[in-house]
Amino acid sequence: MKKFADSARDFLHEWSLNILILLFGTTTLVQAFIVPTGSMESTVLIGDHLLVDKLSYAPADSFSKHLLPYTEPKRGDVIVFRYPMDIRQNFVKRVIGVPGDHLRIVDKVVYVNGKALVEPYTQHVDSRMEPYRDNFPAQPNGPVADRAQEMLSAQVSNGELVVPAESYFAMGDNRENSLDSRYWGFVPRENIIGKPLVIFWSYDAPTEQWAGDSGSHYLDLAKNFFTKTRWNRTLKLVRGIPIE
Repeated sequence: MKKFADSARDFLHEWSLNILILLFGTTTLVQAFIVPTGSMESTVLIGDHLLVDKLSYAPADSFSKHLLPYTEPKRGDVIVFRYPMDIRQNFVKRVIGVPGDHLRIVDKVVYVNGKALVEPYTQHVDSRMEPYRDNFPAQPNGPVADRAQEMLSAQVSNGELVVPAESYFAMGDNRENSLDSRYWGFVPRENIIGKPLVIFWSYDAPTEQWAGDSGSHYLDLAKNFFTKTRWNRTLKLVRGIPIE
């Protein structure tokens, strides 16, 4: 009886440790994230479920910086961050400007520090030119957030936007269908959660189904799990593309 009790205790102890490690890992090292909108198509799609590496951009102390691969966000990185207008929401965009960069957009082409970027990841679905969206910075021709107005007032020099310290300019790859830093301002460094690593599941459902816990969403899952799962996206890596 004593031997059985010892074995049971060891079993429970081992699994308790495994559960604690799993919980620690999924809250401290990685985080699951669902893509709710099409602003980053076709890099990531609505309904892509991502695992986000929270370690890469974590602040390093004097000891851990020698052991762990901490980095600062770079141009071309895909990042997940707390939306500056409502930190309860997480957004995914691409870093286009880092601190100190001078940025402008001319006829949809992005220039950073005077050089036109080559952006193979972008998607352009509207050939029309809009003054503010496609030639930036400029006087907004529609509503933008107060944070964006402040950015335009304080950070434009000689027709270029200058990215301040501890801030990043982020844009969606689906350029004509992305509400991004053009409309709500810079991403504060402290808001950046991490970088997507891999798509662990992708399900073809519209934005409204991912916006809340609706009964129709669970009914749709029950009926169409196998047919609407994008199996070809399972375990697809999400990589940034360095841009200079």
